Amino acid sequence: MDLVKTGINLSKAIRNVGRLKEIVTVFARNGFDEFINLGILSKIPNFVLPRADSSIKDEADKIGDGGWSKIVGVRLRKCFEELGPTFIKFGQLLSSREDIFEPAFIDEMKQLRDRVKEVSFVEVRSDVEQALGVSIDKIFKNIDERPIGTASIGIAYRAILLDGTEVVLKVRRPNIKKIVQTDFSIMIFLASQLEKASAEIKYLGLARILRDFGVTLNGELNFQVEAVNCKKFSELLIKLDEKKTFYVPSIYGQYTTERTIVMEFLKGIPFSDATRIKPHLPIIQEKLTHGLQIFILSILQEGFFHADLHGGNFFLLENNQIGIIDYGMMGHLGRKSRQNFLAILYALITFNFENLVYEFLDVSEFDQIPDIEKLIADVRESLTPYVGLTVQQTNYSELFQIIISTLSKHRLYLPRDWFIVFRALITLDGVGRSLNLDFDLFGMIESDIRDIIKEGLDKDVVMEEAIWSLRDILPIMRVLPRHLKWFIKDFAKNKYALEIKQTGYQAELRSISDALIFLAYCFITGIFIAAGFLFVFSANAKTFNEVPNLAWLVWAVGIIVFIRGRVTLKS
Repeated sequence: MDLVKTGINLSKAIRNVGRLKEIVTVFARNGFDEFINLGILSKIPNFVLPRADSSIKDEADKIGDGGWSKIVGVRLRKCFEELGPTFIKFGQLLSSREDIFEPAFIDEMKQLRDRVKEVSFVEVRSDVEQALGVSIDKIFKNIDERPIGTASIGIAYRAILLDGTEVVLKVRRPNIKKIVQTDFSIMIFLASQLEKASAEIKYLGLARILRDFGVTLNGELNFQVEAVNCKKFSELLIKLDEKKTFYVPSIYGQYTTERTIVMEFLKGIPFSDATRIKPHLPIIQEKLTHGLQIFILSILQEGFFHADLHGGNFFLLENNQIGIIDYGMMGHLGRKSRQNFLAILYALITFNFENLVYEFLDVSEFDQIPDIEKLIADVRESLTPYVGLTVQQTNYSELFQIIISTLSKHRLYLPRDWFIVFRALITLDGVGRSLNLDFDLFGMIESDIRDIIKEGLDKDVVMEEAIWSLRDILPIMRVLPRHLKWFIKDFAKNKYALEIKQTGYQAELRSISDALIFLAYCFITGIFIAAGFLFVFSANAKTFNEVPNLAWLVWAVGIIVFIRGRVTLKS
């Protein structure tokens, strides 16, 4: 996707100036002319903005407390609805960012629905045949021309293959990619101009939100991504789902392209249909509880999980399995992120506020380091009402919202994948509550955390972590002496000498001197540790039992050197 870079000439950055004029006109007509004037209007020559009937400020003042978020939300929603699918999808993304926006604004964004124009099947047929390279009559016996699902990006049809298999044909809307790319490039341009002109708008992190939006769009515009995700999730279930609680539809790879995807048709009752699903709950209670356990493990243990967990994507199949569809949005957490996430959950369950804050600082995005003590105090104050409650008594969905709100107040923002995993857990908890299921999601998490932490201390895992750490350390140790030599040589080439005159800073200079000495001890310790790993490599040791005695000896010397450094620093 072509992202607009700030500082590029408008004629290069915005290919469709006519669309830009249309967009800023809609925003201005809905009362955002003041923002449009912030460095944007000057980029469009000979263009006069229309005026809104009433300003946002005047209307917000009439409402009083909370009026600003409400009015901005209402007017922005109207803009998005008028401007089409790209903006509607962006509004839907904003509706999930409770960490940034007020509840009144979020409520308005949640009202956004995909309002799309109908597309004739003749036009769709032509697009499908162009994508597949053959006539659809050579693939399908029949295609129901009435869509079973429509969205801003894709349209789904029920179809039958030549061998009689019932499938779903999902097609990307004709020309939607070009429309989305044009609108997205304009959104990037507008955000960059607004952030330059207003510190308050920059505080909202529009560029950060749009970056996440771009990732989502890229995945939804390419159905091959969904096919790969589906296959990967199916392989994950083979590993985790021994009871075969879940069922993933088969993907027909030979008919899947960037613009089309063909998958098995699932016959069942969607979980969103509470009336039809309710009579079956006593039978599938155990399956659902086991299913939630699998989702927890997919997040905590594997780091790959379904990120769009609403009732419409779950189906109760005829054999009482739970079918899952829509793999366009998946969450990913690497090993280091999973370790951080486990630490955060454990700190939450044990109400260790300091560790909770430090773990969030490790993973959050921020423009400047916040006041740590103030942040810890705010987190403690926010979470104190929950201290003493059991896991069963604690509403963790509410707890997550409070934490996210507190982080936002200190201008800390969770990366996309982190926010997705928190929302996935909240949604899972909400699905269970909406169906009145008797299970404790976060109680399950508490029991799993301890087992996963024990697995993380397995000697083979520790050995692998140590080897990867050594790979990071060795290049630094190799180049550091060389660069230090170059620095000293350059510094002394004109016979300069380093002289420090103590004029009232004796204590500070002594602290710096002690720190440098301790750093030298640490450097020597690192050399001994690296030497020990070299012995491990030479012996080709795979387990602790195979580690040579010489390696243990070298590591012991390294630990003694480090302890000596600590003693020196304290004395």
